[in-house]
Amino acid sequence: MSVVRHKMNQLSTRNFGAYARKMLIDGCVIKVDYTAQKKLAAAVSRIATNINHVCRRINSTGHFHEDDVAELKARQAEIWELLKVRQRNEL
Repeated sequence: MSVVRHKMNQLSTRNFGAYARKMLIDGCVIKVDYTAQKKLAAAVSRIATNINHVCRRINSTGHFHEDDVAELKARQAEIWELLKVRQRNEL
């Protein structure tokens, strides 16, 4: 296996043209793992969906219950905790 093919395999790419252009322009290729960001985005999306459900329920009835407010605050706290953990891990 050639050195170029080996480097392409390390980056999980099969497109030689794209790899060659990137190397000619930048001189290097950096592969970034976005797994943690994707997990965080999915968690925030789920929380946002829960918040939207509560808001729709409030809008449809014209009033809110203390349970609704408590759930909104809990979801907000969950978002902040996810972001704090992520920030701690980056530092």
